[in-house]
Amino acid sequence: MSAPAAVDDRPLIVHTGPWYFPIAFLARLPFAMMVVGVLTLVVSSTGSVALGGLTSAAVGIGTVLAGPVVGDAVDRLGQRRVLVPLGLVNSALLAAFPFVVAAATADWMLLLTALFIGLTAPQAAAMSRSRLMAIIRERLSVSRRERTFSRTMAYESAADETAFVIGPVVVGILASFIAPWAPVAGAAVLSFVFVTAFALHPTARAASPAAGDEPAVIAPARELLRAPVLVIVAATFAVGAFFGATLTSLTAFMDVQGDVDSAALLYGVMGIGSAVLALAVAVLPTRFALRWRWMLFAAVLVAATAAFTLSGTVTAVTVALAIMGLGVGPTLVTLFSLAGARAPIGRTATVMTVLGSSVALAQSLASAVTGAVAEDFGAETAMVFPLVAAGVVLLLAVVNVAVERRARRVSVASVASVDAGGPVEAVAGGVRDD
Repeated sequence: MSAPAAVDDRPLIVHTGPWYFPIAFLARLPFAMMVVGVLTLVVSSTGSVALGGLTSAAVGIGTVLAGPVVGDAVDRLGQRRVLVPLGLVNSALLAAFPFVVAAATADWMLLLTALFIGLTAPQAAAMSRSRLMAIIRERLSVSRRERTFSRTMAYESAADETAFVIGPVVVGILASFIAPWAPVAGAAVLSFVFVTAFALHPTARAASPAAGDEPAVIAPARELLRAPVLVIVAATFAVGAFFGATLTSLTAFMDVQGDVDSAALLYGVMGIGSAVLALAVAVLPTRFALRWRWMLFAAVLVAATAAFTLSGTVTAVTVALAIMGLGVGPTLVTLFSLAGARAPIGRTATVMTVLGSSVALAQSLASAVTGAVAEDFGAETAMVFPLVAAGVVLLLAVVNVAVERRARRVSVASVASVDAGGPVEAVAGGVRDD
């Protein structure tokens, strides 16, 4: 067996190296660009918003189908063995997609290629969370772990927010100044270079089974179906739906205003506040429990989205988007923090990948549905969909409180059984709320 890593009081960046964070950030951009890039290219080439929405939805479906499989493979084989081939295949498919669009004589060819792009999507964000959690757990002293974990999850969520905002902006810039195929080609280059660099970075060893070690303890897959995990998956799905519905309805609104090219830039307004406040969550006191953070920031999101839905001018929409960012960023931080605490033993990469897949799938499906509604019923009707998604996030915050209370009762009953000499029974999906 290999020797365990030394535990010390040095900052996390000393263990990762200074280049890890920029590489990990750039590695997640292809994932953030591919849904919008595929949508933009198909709509530009075919003139059909509905077909573009369906094609981008196929990317999301492929992602969510592959997510649990990829996460399980990473937990068992390590990140390098999985991410390197995935990144290479994904970059090749992205590079080929513009040619498929140009040559396709049937819609199913576009949908099938988009599905395979999603199936091979290397979810660097989920892998980064899993990797950093392993480093914190194995190499940092106990006194530094809790605060470092909180700050790291805040950074990761802010990085996700920034990537999901920068991705559409980059797509808009490349499509406007070069050609509609340029964003997909750019994603292919980024995937080839930075996903490979991320996969080969020395920190990948932290989240990989060591050669010659005994097999790692991995909880059975059924532990992923416990309520404390499922409620988080459902909430991240709702957040993804919020992203997709907001971007698509905003695009439809700006199309009515005669300035559709500015939609991605306006979308970036939401991302600025989202990323900043997501980072600020790290300084919140630990006594401000995660369940109440979720409820508070989800309520802010609902109120701001209601204003967005009722807005009739570009100025009002811009203000509403800025406030929406103040709700969605901290909500994502809270969800991923809860997921890290509740992940079954040995299933961290699986849980993080499932969450990333949920966001991508929901974003794609919401884009498809919202795009079809906008085409048939107009932008005003489409702008109701973000409010529905935000309302689901808030509703699930209430459900989460009930789930936590039930889990505590089960835990207390289990401890009482042990104290009374009864059988010892592990409580899976344990709940931490601070």
